[in-house]
Amino acid sequence: MTDALFYSGGLKFSCKRCSACCRYESGFVFLSEIDLKKLTAGLKMDKTGFIKAYCRWVKDWQGREVLSLKEKLNKDCIFWDSLCTVYEARPLQCRTFPFWESIVASAKSWEIAASGCPGMNSGNLHSGEAILEYIKLRDAEPVLNRKE
Repeated sequence: MTDALFYSGGLKFSCKRCSACCRYESGFVFLSEIDLKKLTAGLKMDKTGFIKAYCRWVKDWQGREVLSLKEKLNKDCIFWDSLCTVYEARPLQCRTFPFWESIVASAKSWEIAASGCPGMNSGNLHSGEAILEYIKLRDAEPVLNRKE
């Protein structure tokens, strides 16, 4: 659970398009069913072909196998090529950054994340209510997991 008092007055963020969140570091971009539908439609691919070409199944913190985008060998997102090649259909996880529950949990977690993102603590003020809506939206779109 997040500390609503921390972000209740809002937090500043405007993407600087630096691509730090898309490149250089290993990580997971988890996909929901809605993400998968948007990406397959945008790329005019069927679900099976898309998963085979662009995804991998990884274990989450609960030990479930969940769907994530692949990375290039240099750790860049599979859809990074001088810019996001699927920007209009990018996953919810990407669209809601940096307003993830783990990042807005405390001032400390926000500042740790901000140390790698020049858009955090600058630009547009996002209200506490808007931040809570981002969190609720992510809760409403669960990550796809492999059925046993």
